[in-house]
Amino acid sequence: MKRDSDIDEGPVAEVSGLRVEIDGRAIVDGVSFRVLPGRVTALVGASGSGKTTTGLALLGAYPYGARVSGEVRVAAGGRVGHIPQHPATVLAPARRVDALLTDIARPQVRRLPRGRRRAAARALVVRALSDAHLPDAERLSRRYPHQLSGGQQQRVVLAQALLLGSRIVVADEPTTGQDGLTKSRVVEQLAAVAARGIAVVLLSHDLGVVRALADDVVVMRAGRVVESGPASRVWTAPRHAWTRELLRSEETLPAFEDAMRVGRPVLRVRGLTARHRDARSAASAAVALRVPELDLAAGECLAVVGRSGSGKTTLARCLAGLHRDHDGEILLDGTPLPRSLRDRDRARLAAVQYVFQDAQAAFDQHRSVLHQVARSAVRLRGADADSARREALATTARLGLPEDLVRRRPGGLSGGELQRAALARALLARPRVLLCDEITSGLDTVTRRDILRALTELVRERADMSVVLITHDLETAGLAHRLAVLDAGEVVEQGSAQAVLAAPRHPFTRSLVGSLERLAAGAGP
Repeated sequence: MKRDSDIDEGPVAEVSGLRVEIDGRAIVDGVSFRVLPGRVTALVGASGSGKTTTGLALLGAYPYGARVSGEVRVAAGGRVGHIPQHPATVLAPARRVDALLTDIARPQVRRLPRGRRRAAARALVVRALSDAHLPDAERLSRRYPHQLSGGQQQRVVLAQALLLGSRIVVADEPTTGQDGLTKSRVVEQLAAVAARGIAVVLLSHDLGVVRALADDVVVMRAGRVVESGPASRVWTAPRHAWTRELLRSEETLPAFEDAMRVGRPVLRVRGLTARHRDARSAASAAVALRVPELDLAAGECLAVVGRSGSGKTTLARCLAGLHRDHDGEILLDGTPLPRSLRDRDRARLAAVQYVFQDAQAAFDQHRSVLHQVARSAVRLRGADADSARREALATTARLGLPEDLVRRRPGGLSGGELQRAALARALLARPRVLLCDEITSGLDTVTRRDILRALTELVRERADMSVVLITHDLETAGLAHRLAVLDAGEVVEQGSAQAVLAAPRHPFTRSLVGSLERLAAGAGP
């Protein structure tokens, strides 16, 4: 999109012939592009295509042991801000959000009189949180990172980048795991950043967001640039077969069976009220979620949607025994589940499995992925090591992960590859209920299609397994049998997924559907 700030300036950064090798394997090979002030340059491609490695090169950051050639030039004084794909990895878990951001703000107020510094730093922090579209910033800034949803964590990291005053912002999947309304706000924010003359390098799988934001597009596959050019030309007249496949995969998402299952409920929720304790007061607790009634039938897929912080992940954590501070009952086959997973026996641990949004944080970085996937069958089903390893290899292969890949440690896999491995690990427990928390949010359209196809096939084959699909993506939610909409911790609407999306009754649901339609149309701010 053409902006008022588009002027004939030289590039603020330029990448020429970049090659990054690890153990003799090129993960980025001959990549070249320019980053211009006031413009959004989008790097798109499948998981493992080299987007993140290329983007991090602008910060001078490379994988451990990497052999680097080529040239990365950043203009003098061109400070580079970074919004990572997994925000929890850069947020200190033992420090509250306001403390993290105040550390960045303090150097900017050092020249003020001592008595004015604290208030000035606080004002900068509040403004950055507001610019990052974090609602109720005053209250949420008192929380620790683990008390925030994935979308809220993402916006805290965006606030960090804004506080730095960078000339270049590398945004790695900045809308991952966010609802349509928040996506629209992030699009507006990044467009406003570019309008001030700051260059934005957008690494994204979300083609709707790329359409709305990008001035220039660089399409990558297997570490190479296969196509690049102005966004308008790439979208309307793609020249490379892989670009055409990316665009085609948006239109071919596999749906779960049309007919809703009418079998007996495998999981029932009654009178659930979950709370979050305030970090400053052990006595006080804010109600984060109320679910009077929710059922999940055998062989059914239930999608749960809502904006970041609406209680979706809290619901999943209650079901999994990871959030103990709640009242009410959660019944598995008519029997109450203990609130804490520590009180659940091996059979009930296997029955309810959780696939986390941040797959990187869910793996031990010092053991091979294959070992960790197979261990699920050993620990929870009592399988012997050899049969567990064979089953792990078969399951990971079905999800598109070859043997040589899963024998590596987690650091050797991309985010999308690790997400598939996390799904395989949960499946090896042979669960009755599979909780999928934003498992497709950070994936390219081709990988997302393949994972959803595998999930639909598994539900069809395993009539006793049900899926709870936590998602911000209404397109993905529309594939499910049923849909529950959360807003501010309340279930505001539920029913057949197709019926709810076709004729939403609640104002919040209508606003979500409207935001999807605007992004699908490629409407920028």
